[in-house]
Amino acid sequence: MRLALELILPALLIVCALAVTFSKRLLVSVVIYTSFSLIMSVIWVLLESPDLAITEAAVGAGVSGLLLIYTLKKIHALKGTSDE
Repeated sequence: MRLALELILPALLIVCALAVTFSKRLLVSVVIYTSFSLIMSVIWVLLESPDLAITEAAVGAGVSGLLLIYTLKKIHALKGTSDE
């Protein structure tokens, strides 16, 4: 099981990196970036670094994702948003 994860997770990181590069929609790019951070946090757990895993999940997926979505909303890059 662990060996399968050690082979699949790095491959998923490469797929996420390529997908975020070629994505045309900004919101899709943010979601892929967030999933990249979550996959990376699982890798940190497998490498027995729980402190880095928690930091990656909190900052990489949580705070950064929210800030990027807020920025997209602020610059009116998301459909259906308005400052009323």
